Amino acid sequence: MTEDEFNSLGATDDPKGEASSGVRTFKTGATRNSNVEKYDYEGFLCLRALERYAQYMHKHRQLEDGSLRNSDNWQKGIPLSEYMKSLWRHVIAVGKHHRGIPEKEPLEDALCGILFNTFGYLHEHLKSKRLD
Repeated sequence: MTEDEFNSLGATDDPKGEASSGVRTFKTGATRNSNVEKYDYEGFLCLRALERYAQYMHKHRQLEDGSLRNSDNWQKGIPLSEYMKSLWRHVIAVGKHHRGIPEKEPLEDALCGILFNTFGYLHEHLKSKRLD
């Protein structure tokens, strides 16, 4: 099935029907509940940026001793202070790129480093909320 053929199965153009009934009806007759209150991950996230971030994370799985750590190793727990120190280093690198100041860390790596440390900090914060 081509993308055009797939897209032709779209929901009917009757938003009133969806809003009033809470049900979407597709041209095929198939029905689904409304997605109005559901998170739109496909819209919120950029696939190119996520792929670049995954490349960055994969590259940094290699340890100095040559071993390869598990991709979810960071979820075992890293102190917030470590995330914060690393986050600041990457923020400074991005700031230097932004102002045209020479910086050895490539811009995309610095941005991915910000994402990693932000996700890690948020992960630890959310874990601590569950323990309260």
